[in-house]
Amino acid sequence: MTETNFDYIVVGSGAGGGTVAARLAEHGKKVLVLEAGGDPRTLQGGDLPYPDENRLPDDYDVPVFHTFSTENEAMKWDYFVRHYGDRATQEQDPKFTPEEDGVLYPRAGCLGGCTAHNAMITVYPHNADWDEVAEMTGDDSWRADNMRKYFERMENCHHRPWYRWLAKLGINPSRHGWNGWFRTEAALPLEALVKDEKLVKTILESAKLAIANLPDFFERIKGFTQGGLADPNDWSIVQENGTGLRYPPLATNNGARHSTRERLLDVQRKHPDRLVIELDALVTKVILDDDNRAIGVEYLKGAKLYRAHQNPSRESGELRTVHASSEIILAGGAYNTPQLLMLSGIGPKEELEKHRIHVKLDLPGVGTNLQDRYEVGVVNRMNQDWEVLKDAKYAKGDPQYEEWENQRQGVYTTNGAVLAVIKRSMMEQPLPDLFCFALLGNFRGYFPGYSKLIKEHLNYLTWAVLKAHTINRAGEVRLVSSEPRDRPYINFHYFEEGSDQEGNDLDAVVAGIKFVRSLTAPLIEQGIIAEEEFPGKALQSDQELRDYVRYNAWGHHASCTCPIGSDDDPMAVLDSDFRVRGIKGLRVVDASVFPRIPGFFIVSSIYMIGEKAADVILGD
Repeated sequence: MTETNFDYIVVGSGAGGGTVAARLAEHGKKVLVLEAGGDPRTLQGGDLPYPDENRLPDDYDVPVFHTFSTENEAMKWDYFVRHYGDRATQEQDPKFTPEEDGVLYPRAGCLGGCTAHNAMITVYPHNADWDEVAEMTGDDSWRADNMRKYFERMENCHHRPWYRWLAKLGINPSRHGWNGWFRTEAALPLEALVKDEKLVKTILESAKLAIANLPDFFERIKGFTQGGLADPNDWSIVQENGTGLRYPPLATNNGARHSTRERLLDVQRKHPDRLVIELDALVTKVILDDDNRAIGVEYLKGAKLYRAHQNPSRESGELRTVHASSEIILAGGAYNTPQLLMLSGIGPKEELEKHRIHVKLDLPGVGTNLQDRYEVGVVNRMNQDWEVLKDAKYAKGDPQYEEWENQRQGVYTTNGAVLAVIKRSMMEQPLPDLFCFALLGNFRGYFPGYSKLIKEHLNYLTWAVLKAHTINRAGEVRLVSSEPRDRPYINFHYFEEGSDQEGNDLDAVVAGIKFVRSLTAPLIEQGIIAEEEFPGKALQSDQELRDYVRYNAWGHHASCTCPIGSDDDPMAVLDSDFRVRGIKGLRVVDASVFPRIPGFFIVSSIYMIGEKAADVILGD
């Protein structure tokens, strides 16, 4: 591994790194992928949070088990982030873990990265998200119409059968992809919930009444819906910034999760001479020559070396070095990519000098601009269990598991979401910014042991409110030391502590709570819902709901810490071709590249930039 025998080294195997590495290898390049974790699908045993149950590979394979996968020690990395710098404010969050001085933010340290444990929701971003990058950089290849080609290239759509048939005739008005590596399906949760038909109909009717003023819903009922819910990724809906009732397409293959893990392993099987995957390899430094060209990396070889593991190894790992003849591509995500750049001497001068790191390049934007969505849950306890979850144990052998394993049908093929509503928080909002989705479960956000609530409570309906296109850009990722195994300091600086001084983000989330309450009101009146536990009926005024959001909101789409920007922007870390400014032979391809967080669920956008980056690199 010490010889210069690779064209490219890709650090990280998630949505960005896995996608670009596989595509480069397919085009004849010799690529090394370095992944700090192991393979979640083949690991057996280990220190699981539920020691009496060996959940691997089920936590990975079964879509509805995704909550358990985030607490499965075989794959999880736990970060504890700050929402506020002010300690007194932070302590009002019931999810705050004092001994860790933060709030749990689950990440995955394994082959496939966070695509190995996410909720698999695949929702296309808004066209304005791409056009903004094009206008900012003057690079028209980022225009929305061109970016859609990358989605078409990678997708293998299996939830629009009529349009799939039309595509064979060369007719593709939906602009879905039909032959790519990334398979998308619709779990059809409404069909799975036939045992709860009355309840589901009540939810649907209340949703229809609540959004009757959104004409898009009734227009979209024609011809290309599933169970009366429209496809959010249809090109006509994307072009119109459509709002209304939606089903969430999932990244599944015959009802089982698939991710960049499968993509990489498939390409490796086809091209074993081109794609090498090194697991348990924690990259600690990018090697730069005297001309500030990236020529290789140093890494520690060993399992569980990074201290985001609940039980990190006491071993120090074996230090290794590997070189590449063309480029190094960082894809560690919004936390680890800026950390690695700073450890390599690339970042804000003051930050590097504070930790006695030799400054190779003063690049002040590294680790700034951290962004996320805001989410809260409106949690309702029902008067009876969901029939579709009768006798469910969320484990191998229960009736729902047998249905999934033998027929690839039923509620376990879903991620737990029943339906979603896309809307604007305020009429003057230029883009839809609320994604409200119904979940069969008790979900209040992330804290140690949170997934047990899903397993123990079968009589809950949670409406999750996700606020997109957030204004706040004041978050930061900073080093706590020069030790590569340490987690960085992460602070999102929520709401008034950040850059949204007028409180527009906060008011938008409050509007989302009021909206979903209008959906649950009929169920409360009919006695189907016993009680709204969170926020709870005692909180009614706007000010009370604002405080609830301040102290209970969370996120799980961290991004934007190494942003692309214009040539005259001193805080721009990357140019429009993903190159680190001032460093030769070094690019970033992950969630950190966006100047503003795109769309509702970020993973589809990261897959797309992985495809785009491969084109750019091959073109160079």
